[in-house]
Amino acid sequence: MVTLLANIGIMITIRGDPKLHTPMYFFINNLSFLDLCYSTIITPKTLDTFLSVTKNISFVECIMQMYLFGASVSLECFLLGIMAYDRFVAICNPLLYMTIMKKTFCRQLVGFAYLGGYLNASIHTSYTFRLPFCRSNKIDHFYCDVPPLLKLSCTDTTANELVMFIFGGLAEIASLTTIMVSYSYIISSRKKAFSTCTSHLMMVGIFYSTIVFMYLRPSSSYAMSQDKIASVFYTVIIPMLNPLIYSLRNKEVTRAFMKARDKYRFKLLLL
Repeated sequence: MVTLLANIGIMITIRGDPKLHTPMYFFINNLSFLDLCYSTIITPKTLDTFLSVTKNISFVECIMQMYLFGASVSLECFLLGIMAYDRFVAICNPLLYMTIMKKTFCRQLVGFAYLGGYLNASIHTSYTFRLPFCRSNKIDHFYCDVPPLLKLSCTDTTANELVMFIFGGLAEIASLTTIMVSYSYIISSRKKAFSTCTSHLMMVGIFYSTIVFMYLRPSSSYAMSQDKIASVFYTVIIPMLNPLIYSLRNKEVTRAFMKARDKYRFKLLLL
């Protein structure tokens, strides 16, 4: 409920206040929408599994959950990289900021992020579900993901692990490199401005450390008990904390939110 209310509230606030129609808030709005998708892809089915006696998921539901979740993870990687680049332009080239970060360019960046996310998910999903699953039909996880599904296959999964490492690694390395380079320039040019980006870096650190731990390590070191704990961070905790870190601590968003709340109260009094 916290995740849903916080992200929906931020999306409504940003869309409703013309002062927040800037590139930075455009990307935050997309991040809130992505976190909303995260919570609807994983959490409802997880809660249903915890509460129900028969803990089942159909084959088609498993495919769709894995595909949409994989797309969301990849998309968040790209989106975090774009947001870091946006902060680099805003802090290091403030006079050219609105010239560089035009609406068309921002939409193109987000469009490429969506394209890359769904393409990456398509590769992982197609390679995983072409395998024969004959060992068991019990997934040792609280959602359908690549590592626990590979353990159910009775054939060699080396090619799948290689595909996961290469394509997953490319998405993460590309976005993480963008983040590191952008913040390196920010630190070298304006150290005082770096303090305004610490919250972004903190969430980036949590997100990427759990992703690397989950997908970019040898299969021999997989331990489902540890993976479940790590998965909670980027499936439940990060979508809940992102609106608090990126927006609710922001004075402009808080001011716009309070303004919208007071306006709504005034309309209720008139009624």
